[in-house]
Amino acid sequence: MSARAARFDIAERHLSFRHTHTDERLQLAYHDGRSYIPPALQRINWLLRDFRTGEAQVMDPQLFDILHALKIACGGETFEIISAYRSPATNDMLRKTGGGGVAKRSLHMDGRAIDIRMPGVATTRLRDAAIELGLGGVGYYPESDFVHVDTGTVRAWGPGTA
Repeated sequence: MSARAARFDIAERHLSFRHTHTDERLQLAYHDGRSYIPPALQRINWLLRDFRTGEAQVMDPQLFDILHALKIACGGETFEIISAYRSPATNDMLRKTGGGGVAKRSLHMDGRAIDIRMPGVATTRLRDAAIELGLGGVGYYPESDFVHVDTGTVRAWGPGTA
């Protein structure tokens, strides 16, 4: 099945996560084939909280659909989460100390962005698959070995995204 077709699949949609900073793990169905499953979304929202402050945000469920399509396209299983929701305070701190690459008005603060990798899948493959989906922003950070995906406008940045 193609990644585009996966978005419209009527079967249950499952995701599996491991947060790299907290080592929390979560594996669940977040969509029953007809609609999102609210308790599952709540559990994902908590996992994707700002691990520095403990603040959680309602994440854009379309982000999970992008992840589901990437899982099918790349053949991987578990997403390693580097960063998801960021509070404004955390975003500010990262802008001041992170050496660049953190947007002042980051979609992470709106629950519309996530930084990921997938064990067993090269980040270049993950980047290419995300760009091919054409569903939002894709950033590639090879020095930190992760891919950023978001539900904003379609755009791409980083090495190999031209």
